[in-house]
Amino acid sequence: MRAVRVHELVGPSGLRVDELPEPVPGPGEVLLDVRAAGVNFPDVLLSHGKYQFKPALPFVPGGEAAGEVAAVGDGVTAVAVGDRVATTLVHGAFAERVVVPATAVVKLPDGVGFEVAAATLLTYGTTWHALVDRAELKPGETLLVLGAAGGVGIAAVEIGKLLGARVIAAASTREKLTFCRERGADEGVEYTHEDLKERCKQLTGGEGVDVVYDAVGGPFAEPALRSIAWKGRYLVVGFAAGEIPKIPLNLVLLKGCQIVGVFWGAFAARESARNRLNAERILAAVAEGKLRPHLDATLPFEQAGEALTRMERREVLGKLVLVP
Repeated sequence: MRAVRVHELVGPSGLRVDELPEPVPGPGEVLLDVRAAGVNFPDVLLSHGKYQFKPALPFVPGGEAAGEVAAVGDGVTAVAVGDRVATTLVHGAFAERVVVPATAVVKLPDGVGFEVAAATLLTYGTTWHALVDRAELKPGETLLVLGAAGGVGIAAVEIGKLLGARVIAAASTREKLTFCRERGADEGVEYTHEDLKERCKQLTGGEGVDVVYDAVGGPFAEPALRSIAWKGRYLVVGFAAGEIPKIPLNLVLLKGCQIVGVFWGAFAARESARNRLNAERILAAVAEGKLRPHLDATLPFEQAGEALTRMERREVLGKLVLVP
């Protein structure tokens, strides 16, 4: 079978398509014929050797896939050969076939295609866990989303609106803010040209935002925290800017706020039943048209390096998807 592998930890240029042996499912496992695989920022970090997990070289990147069940191992009863499913994993999705635990697959509702499904579970799963499980976002609250035009960012805009929040999208260009408004954002802040804290204060009548969704880190973290309301919740989702910020803890005291960690991968592993329920709710909302994952482009495996380069350059609106 064909698969994209990282051969050197030099970034996207270290990827190439290889021929590998066909995998075989063991007890409790499922063999998936991959029809589409989602591209995410952790794939970029993996290609540089900068992610929390560091698989041995050469390895297959890719954290989410959708396709058909090709075979099942002993003891698997929840899915059968031919079922349409989606799955998430640490790495391994950029391949024509992949073996995953049966507990990690979710059946696709009618009307949800493979490419859309491959662009959904990781970003929307992370964001659902962040906003519902961790922040307990309530109708009428104000949500500030940093990096709002990216994969998890646009998921936060859409899920925030679904939960009844007022959403302020923060992004680096007018084009990205226009995209965010098209996906439901109520307001926008172009934080490369506007003062993030002051603009958020203006938009909230001086009260500040109730929840900050930060998958970016870097220089905008502290201004975002300074814009938070009394008893607000600051969600630490990731560090796409490449810099892990140092937060003055006196701000947390003065704001009476919480800094809340969002490690979706650990949540999915530790609380698999709850994560599965979240995934089912997300896919149902997609099938009903309440959530609309945006595909920036669909590319063949041979262009995996180009896909990761576009991610690294912040040129993607929504998600990129690879197909075998």
